[in-house]
Amino acid sequence: MSAPASTQETKTIQPVVIAVPKEQVTGEQRVATVPEVVQKLTKAGHVVRIEHDAGTAAYYPDALYTAAGATIVAGRHELFSGAKVVLVVQPPTVSDVDLLAEGTIVVGFMNPTRNLDAIARMRDRKITAFALELVPRITRAQSMDALSSQATAGGYVAAVLGADNCPKFLPMLTTAAGTIRPATVLILGAGVAGLMAIATAKRLGALVEAYDVRRAAGEQVRSLGAKFLELEINAEGQGGYARELTAEEKVKEQEMVSAAVARADIVITTAAIPGRKAPVLVTKKTVATMKPGAVIIDMAAESGGNCELTQAGKTVKEDGVMIIGPQNLPARVPFHSSQMYAKNLQSFLGLLITKDGTLVTEFSDEILTASLLVHAGKVAHKPTADLLNRGTP
Repeated sequence: MSAPASTQETKTIQPVVIAVPKEQVTGEQRVATVPEVVQKLTKAGHVVRIEHDAGTAAYYPDALYTAAGATIVAGRHELFSGAKVVLVVQPPTVSDVDLLAEGTIVVGFMNPTRNLDAIARMRDRKITAFALELVPRITRAQSMDALSSQATAGGYVAAVLGADNCPKFLPMLTTAAGTIRPATVLILGAGVAGLMAIATAKRLGALVEAYDVRRAAGEQVRSLGAKFLELEINAEGQGGYARELTAEEKVKEQEMVSAAVARADIVITTAAIPGRKAPVLVTKKTVATMKPGAVIIDMAAESGGNCELTQAGKTVKEDGVMIIGPQNLPARVPFHSSQMYAKNLQSFLGLLITKDGTLVTEFSDEILTASLLVHAGKVAHKPTADLLNRGTP
């Protein structure tokens, strides 16, 4: 008599419904997920809803999402109904928050200091929000570091934008009409965006110089074939960012930077301090010393600008110099910036959804703890909570 077959209890996994809306901010062409990532999520048993045309501007048409297993929906009411997780690029609007059920998890860039109305509404409606800009820069979180992935895209676009507006060839050319010397490109700030701008300008054949207040950045700059401008200042801050300089350090820095700016054909500025106005590195007086036809690409335009003359979203001409204050540079290469961003979100979801397909309810992981912005009717991020408590919404 044969032994009875063993029976195993089959556990029914309730799929997590993940919604991806079409971005509504003017000029935003990115999308929060791409078909490649959708396919992995649906194979894991989750339901992925994509709003109609959400990926079209990034060259991911609805048909590709459908083929990957997603459901295309026509409007936001249907999109958000029953959704447990919402993935976004730009912060949700107040009207979108009003469509979400209590306990819905929203993940994306939240821009806390400039998005207080929506944050207050998420708090009041007991929405849970994770801000990707708050993800700690630790080794384990590298695959979730959306700031770095999007800065990579921005640095590339800044270099190409500089080349497009420069009246000179970037590489050295030997022609029958004589030898043409290469253009000089100066990068101020050697973080992720700056390093990508350096690498791109070098590939285009320019002579590249770079400066950063963090001496440790010099090794990375030189490894890319650029000249690192040395100044005996170490302004290494927390989390890989630079600290603010003292008054004396600022004078020394300004003298050296001004001389480098004056000899450059293209200047790309990338210096930013999280939650603060961007430091001014290029004054109006310095711009007056630049060559006619020189170009400044100010990547810090959205936070006040590194050039005193920068106007966000505009191009200014002063003394024959073009000062460009671009906004949302990663959105200008939406195909690849969306691809990188989607993979950042995919990694982040790995912390929110367990292997058996259930949502985490205790956010004890250090990455989740650091990036938690709003939860259970409270603002978990103290600087944002302080702003709200000062009488703002």
